[in-house]
Amino acid sequence: MRKQLVILFVAACLCASSVKAFAPAQYQVKQKYVLGGDGGWDYLTFDAAGKRLFISRGTHVMVVDPYKGSVVGDIPDTAGVHGIAIAQDLGKGFTSNGRDNSVTVFDLKTLKQTAKIKIDGENPDAILYDPSSKRVFTFNGRSKNATVIDATNDKVVGNIPLDGKPEFGVADGKGGVFVNIEDKSEVTSIDAKKAVVIKSWPLAPCEEPSGLAMDLKSRRLFAGCHNKMMAVIDADSGKVIATPAIGEGVDANAFDADKQLAFSSNGDGTLTVVHEDTPGKFSVVENAETQRTARTMALDTTNHDVYLVAAEIEMAPPAKEGERPRRSETPGTFTLLVVGKK
Repeated sequence: MRKQLVILFVAACLCASSVKAFAPAQYQVKQKYVLGGDGGWDYLTFDAAGKRLFISRGTHVMVVDPYKGSVVGDIPDTAGVHGIAIAQDLGKGFTSNGRDNSVTVFDLKTLKQTAKIKIDGENPDAILYDPSSKRVFTFNGRSKNATVIDATNDKVVGNIPLDGKPEFGVADGKGGVFVNIEDKSEVTSIDAKKAVVIKSWPLAPCEEPSGLAMDLKSRRLFAGCHNKMMAVIDADSGKVIATPAIGEGVDANAFDADKQLAFSSNGDGTLTVVHEDTPGKFSVVENAETQRTARTMALDTTNHDVYLVAAEIEMAPPAKEGERPRRSETPGTFTLLVVGKK
């Protein structure tokens, strides 16, 4: 009996230690850096090789050292900038300028503009670089198409008509590109080299997908939906596998391949963390507190921190009765949040 008790005790200890070892630590805001500056914001892009964070600020791109919280550069003349794509193998960066329907090309070392490309698309929003085809894709919200640019010579290859309003996109590294179609609640797959749509899949019960991320190994897509769920999609069949709950006001998603964690940054002031238990099972780990308006983010793949930005918002009285109050950023409150495990 005593021997059995000892065995049971040891087994219980091993089980407890195993649970402790695999229980994920809580994510929390480790650091806040007030960056200030003028302009709203949209997407963030982290350059792992250069260890810099690129933040779109309406008419320019703020370049930040996220480890020190200091502004180290600026890319001007990017009217209505939404996103930044990095082509590290070419030493180039690209911005999508929604207000003048253009793409700014800049040198990664100097941050100086090297070209400005006019595109045949309206309001280029998200932008990505596909290293397998060496092409840049802008997803143009108003004209409902994607513009394809040869990143080696900065020339427009053509436009791809889409089924509706495109939002964020990702590349699988094998010549496939995926983009959310927000107003149709779909995801569309694109052949990067042929610059054609392969197929579109409905994402029901997901509504109005915004952010998008991908687990390249298991070929799972993670779409942040505005009805407070993350649609996990098989990138080959288009099947929705799971719909874990997330916070409200999602605008970006990310996937940490080392930790098998998917993230959703939500404007309600939360960061939803979802663990990929298996390629067919996904569990919500937590909804970490961030700050209201922190709706876009970038993942630091070197230390697993998540970068978000937020600002205090002032609500002005409506101009006319029945109109919504106008929102404006409180000057001097634009802040970088570093979220991770302490």
